[in-house]
Amino acid sequence: MKRQVPYIIYIVTLLAVHAWTPAKAWAGDSLRISLLTCGPGEEIYTLFGHTAIRCENLTKGTDVVYNYGLFDFDAPNFVLRFALGKTDYQLGRTDFRRFAFEYQYYNRWVKQQTLNLTMEEKLRLMELLQANYRPENRVYRYNFFYDNCATRPRDKIEAALNDTLLYADDMATRETGISFRDLLHRYSQGHPWSRFGMDLCMGPKADEPITRREMMFVPFLLQHYLSEAQTADSIGRMRPLLLETQEVITTDAVRKVPVSKELTPFQAALMLFIAVASATVYGVRRGKSLWVLDLGLFAAAGIAGCILAFLACLSQHPAVSPNYLLFVFHPLHLLLLPWFIRKVKQGKPSLYMRFNVVVLTLFILLGGIIPQEFPLTILPLTLCLLMRSAGNVILTYKRKK
Repeated sequence: MKRQVPYIIYIVTLLAVHAWTPAKAWAGDSLRISLLTCGPGEEIYTLFGHTAIRCENLTKGTDVVYNYGLFDFDAPNFVLRFALGKTDYQLGRTDFRRFAFEYQYYNRWVKQQTLNLTMEEKLRLMELLQANYRPENRVYRYNFFYDNCATRPRDKIEAALNDTLLYADDMATRETGISFRDLLHRYSQGHPWSRFGMDLCMGPKADEPITRREMMFVPFLLQHYLSEAQTADSIGRMRPLLLETQEVITTDAVRKVPVSKELTPFQAALMLFIAVASATVYGVRRGKSLWVLDLGLFAAAGIAGCILAFLACLSQHPAVSPNYLLFVFHPLHLLLLPWFIRKVKQGKPSLYMRFNVVVLTLFILLGGIIPQEFPLTILPLTLCLLMRSAGNVILTYKRKK
């Protein structure tokens, strides 16, 4: 019995030390923190996927997800604030099972990258997330390119690592040959109308080359660059950022290639051009003004111009100002509509129609040197306006003779 006393004292001492050690010092060993990357959905705001941070406490049995992508469609003036670039998102925290159920329900895959962090780094990351989740901190001004659900988790991980995270590529160079518009096109395949809408709104700033760090606004690219990243410890030893990668929700959406079966914007614009060109030839030959056609066509162009002008002048969204499409679609089409339609109906010369012929012709001829990428759909739409303007000028000239 006397020989066993030292062992008993030793065991009791260990238990006492364990009991009196602050919980914070032991929590890191029971924490597993992972980055979640979610597959695309069908809605326009889900085409680019999603990013969240999963925190598992294996001792307490808790499993929560920190999600920077929460917003409220029912918030007052949501659409207007979104157009102005004044949309507020917030950090949410939910149980992983609920989070997973939603993505399983919508047939969207979820991949998990387990972070290779020390106990101190895990606790620091948890402190950052918990501080950010406080009511006074959780709401933030959303920016699709620069401050979104993917860039925020990246920034928190880098902060937890005291900015020692090293990427495999040069993240600062702009010699990438990739622009914001390129990435919008890449991840909107199979959704031609969404792509066309984004192309209309984006100006020449969306066509400038961007850095790889800026590319990480896309969750899939954040996932890619973190998979090759490393971090250094206090004495400079390197270790990979990730322990493992696994797919926690598997769906058949992974193997699908989106194919649109609907009428594309270009096909619709081409059909419209054929109809407008045929009507214009008919009107010139028969001496008819076809002012009803002009009313609908220029009103639609004017409404589009008002939207583009609103975004270019008032919105805080990056890359929407300037926008050279305002030479084709502008508010004057709508503001001066009653005046030049009256001229057309009366068969009188319209200075506005002549102005359109000059501006639209120059736009088509100089389109190749304008520093903005235009979708092919713009050409038949521009030709529609040009045909109607030229047709009215020709018809007025013929009536004078």
